[in-house]
Amino acid sequence: MEQNKTRMSPNTSKVLSVIMGGGQGSRLFPLTRDRAKPAVPLAGKYRLVDIPISNCINSNLRRVYLLTQFNSASLHRHISQSYKFDQFTGGFVEILAAEQTFGDTSWYQGTADAVRKNLTHFLNHDFDYLLILSGDQLYRMDFRSIVAQHIETAADVTIATIPVRRPEAQSLGIMQINSERRITRFVEKPKDSAVLDSLSLGRDLYEELEVKTQDELFLASMGIYVFNREVLLKLLDNDFTDFGKHIIPGAIDSHRVFSYVFQGYWEDIGTIRSFFEANLDLVSELPRFNFFDMSAPIFTRPRFLPASKINGAEINHAIISDGCIINHATINHSLVGVRSTVSEGCELKRAILMGCDYYESETSIQQYEAQGIPRIGIGRNTRIENAIIDKNARIGENCVLSPAGKPENMDHGLYYIRDGIVIIPKNGVIPHGTVI
Repeated sequence: MEQNKTRMSPNTSKVLSVIMGGGQGSRLFPLTRDRAKPAVPLAGKYRLVDIPISNCINSNLRRVYLLTQFNSASLHRHISQSYKFDQFTGGFVEILAAEQTFGDTSWYQGTADAVRKNLTHFLNHDFDYLLILSGDQLYRMDFRSIVAQHIETAADVTIATIPVRRPEAQSLGIMQINSERRITRFVEKPKDSAVLDSLSLGRDLYEELEVKTQDELFLASMGIYVFNREVLLKLLDNDFTDFGKHIIPGAIDSHRVFSYVFQGYWEDIGTIRSFFEANLDLVSELPRFNFFDMSAPIFTRPRFLPASKINGAEINHAIISDGCIINHATINHSLVGVRSTVSEGCELKRAILMGCDYYESETSIQQYEAQGIPRIGIGRNTRIENAIIDKNARIGENCVLSPAGKPENMDHGLYYIRDGIVIIPKNGVIPHGTVI
């Protein structure tokens, strides 16, 4: 788990956790075409939502709500199959989907609006602190540390922040703090160089925060908040729709708002490019996020699949998930998801295969092949480079899938290109001999 100064462990039974499921996830389209953003597959066998839920469980926070409103069927299924607590713990992971009522026919308008519309659910629980998390970030954090600091500083609101350099600061919400770590100023996505200069982290704070570098740094909001129960009710007693844009800037002037400075690995999986790079980083020899850290494991649905079978292959820096069958292929800096089938002669380079939800039967294979449609998996002698192959895709034989020579972004009947990466959508079909 992420380390910080030793603090007394807080009473976690007084904390209620809420994970924001996000909106339509348009920047992750087409991965969000058929599923909610938190349900997007990650690292071969997980989903994005497993990260914040696992952080909660490892922090002994067992009461977790997940707010969502788009394409939530697969997310519901994943949550119900993955997170079951016994009746004696009182723990739960429960989805609250946006719903129309006689009093309100609108969907969630933003993060603050989503929490406001579910206050009746939350207030049925005994809690002193509400922990608000994002459903599309990759990081490992012990939330007991941020709650402990929140209590010690007598804060009304605590915001998790992370030191970033100038290029990243321009696309994030930047905080300025004093020597007590109280937030004195907040600017959303500052582009003006003079404004950025005024927001840089003071050098006098580097030693106090145990910052190891001498580079210029800025404190960026991670979208992780701790609210006192009564303060939350007051701050939501209005029509403001978003925490980052509306609630937090106003609260800085009227309440005690503090920064919790986190210095571990953190990646916002908000775009196809960031999703692609974060996944591929996992195949490096020393990935920045360590799924092998069993002091704080990442949980997911138990599938009880057989071990993967490799019938002769050249594999270099790759992750091969459970239940795969690989036949005399070359796999380089790639990630192969559960139940994937890779045929002989295939070359995968910087490719993410999300795998399959099921094994195709012989009858199904014969029926599709009779129509000239490939079986599920990667066909023989196919080359794939800089691509994401979503679940249950049928990639034919003798195909070439690469974004080389193509626009950065384009839509096609068979595929998409986003941020210079080819994406074959879920259940997509690429006929034999296709060259992209």
